[in-house]
Amino acid sequence: MLDALRQEVFEANVELVRRGLVIASFGNASGLARDDGLVVIKPSGVSYADLCPENLVVTDLDGRIVEGEFRPSSDLPTHLALYRAFPSIGGVAHTHSSFATSWAQARREIPCLGTTHADYFRGPVPVTDAMTPAEIWSDYERNTGEVIVRRFSGLDPSAIPAVLVAGHAPFCWGGSVGDAVHIAVVLEEIARIAYQTVMLNPEIPPLATDLREKHFLRKHGPGAYYGQK
Repeated sequence: MLDALRQEVFEANVELVRRGLVIASFGNASGLARDDGLVVIKPSGVSYADLCPENLVVTDLDGRIVEGEFRPSSDLPTHLALYRAFPSIGGVAHTHSSFATSWAQARREIPCLGTTHADYFRGPVPVTDAMTPAEIWSDYERNTGEVIVRRFSGLDPSAIPAVLVAGHAPFCWGGSVGDAVHIAVVLEEIARIAYQTVMLNPEIPPLATDLREKHFLRKHGPGAYYGQK
């Protein structure tokens, strides 16, 4: 099972590059074997050209290395905070993709302006509070996870599977690491569309609630009917 997860995490990281969401060694993806309490994640600073399933790192949910010769991604504590706080998720993807990161740097949530957005997110993609100096200088990566979790107080992470960390970049998640990468791809597209929409009409209001709910629930609700059974 762990071998299968290694392969899945490897393919997810490669997909981030193939989709143009990651350059250099920016970004990372991880997968969780929740029954075993084990996380597979990209090693820190290793070029994607040199990445293979064998050099991925396996840790437990406390960040202790179980398998691997490399240090895990420096963002591991953020991933772990999300896994601990959101029990429905099995994968996390972090990128610095251009449009989503632009919204994060502008410290603006991505408003739900159309049905493309509503097909995946049941409302705006939220942005966190700015981190305090104390949070930055003491256990920065873990505190990044904590500000995300704090922002999701009262929100459903299954209905809004991404966040913008203020001044930083997006984190996305899903039931698997492949799902998390898919959300990262979608997030970048809706971030681009929202940017262009606001440029064309700065006064555009959010999408009507009924239309947003219809589009989200026909794909994700208990009565979902989009696609094939």
